[in-house]
Amino acid sequence: MEYVKLINCMRCGMCLPQCPTYKETFLETASPRGRVALMRKIEEGDLEVSEQLLEYLSLCLDCQACASACPCGVNAGEMVAGYKCERRDGKELSTMEDLILRKLLPHPDRLEAATAPMRLYQRTGLQKVVRKLGILKMFPPTLERMERLLPELPVKPLRQTIDEVTPAVGPERGTIGFFLGCVMSLVFSEASYATVKLLSSLGYRVITPKAQKCCGAPNMLSGDREGLLDAARFNVDLFAGQRLDFIVTDCGGCGAELKKYGHHLEDDSRAATFSAQVRDITQILALHADELKAKLNPLSLKVTYHDPCHIAHCQGIRLEPRKLLRIVPGIDFRELPEADACCGSGGTYNIEKPEMSDRVLRRKVENIKATGADVLVTANPGCLLQLRKALAQETPPIRVLHVTEVLAASLLPPSL
Repeated sequence: MEYVKLINCMRCGMCLPQCPTYKETFLETASPRGRVALMRKIEEGDLEVSEQLLEYLSLCLDCQACASACPCGVNAGEMVAGYKCERRDGKELSTMEDLILRKLLPHPDRLEAATAPMRLYQRTGLQKVVRKLGILKMFPPTLERMERLLPELPVKPLRQTIDEVTPAVGPERGTIGFFLGCVMSLVFSEASYATVKLLSSLGYRVITPKAQKCCGAPNMLSGDREGLLDAARFNVDLFAGQRLDFIVTDCGGCGAELKKYGHHLEDDSRAATFSAQVRDITQILALHADELKAKLNPLSLKVTYHDPCHIAHCQGIRLEPRKLLRIVPGIDFRELPEADACCGSGGTYNIEKPEMSDRVLRRKVENIKATGADVLVTANPGCLLQLRKALAQETPPIRVLHVTEVLAASLLPPSL
């Protein structure tokens, strides 16, 4: 870790009201500047690494709201993630980490096959029986929590059904490479179909390379830098073979990681080119907002928008999603209080730190309810999973949709 980054923190406290874990605990060790101070003491040799210290650091959601607030540009979340990578450097992964990070995520076919039992579990009605009888209470709480987060899976994973080349509708204005996120393609295929449909309707030819792998973000979160670099090299090689104007993703977490490939692979000029081409879907659609508006039909919805951390804080994208929602005729857009505050998902954080995750989530849910909206729109799979589960339990339930699902529904005869 670069020492200069650690000493840049002025301890001004601007990060404190932005940090979700500090707002819940008011503990200095659960704040960004507290985490930076701990890492600095380790670097200076004044503090030994202990289980308790690692627990303090692991409480970080890596939402990077602190970076948005810091006047000195200190990014505590990114530094904690980097510290994890340094600690893991040269050490072997555990059996479970190796299974997930090396044997499943880098292999789309295996990953899709692994979800087949879950699709069968839902399609046969077994899930309803299991939930009704409370059978999951006989198993570890983590398993029950994971099952409760599971939405209805598509019949087939997106990668198996989407066309590798989708032609432009009307005159062709350019070519876009579509990056499929792992969770997006396995769980939220409707949102990604909508992404392709919207791009095609605006005159883009869309290429979706089916050989693409996970972006490497899970590896980074787990401190597996080698796995991250392997994923980055593969995807750069794959997309470099296409002549593209942009590389687009509808997954906020993927977009944030893809834009760092040039940093991760500093010696590969193609990686810098790759990252420079990466755009979130809302960035591209917002470029053509006036043209898109002319194609949209009215939707009678009360809508609010939750800023995913990896879109708002990591990529600085805030205006584009709101601009797109406001061009839909008939939508009553209502701004969400603390819209860019984390929902508590944080990748696998809601499984590993359930108590803190639920505390952060409850604050978000109360703010959403206060808007009176009947639809919450967001743009990241972790947020979609976390918030769909929580808001389905409200009375009345509040639907949670990806921004592309709303726009595509308006593009067609209204269906929402």
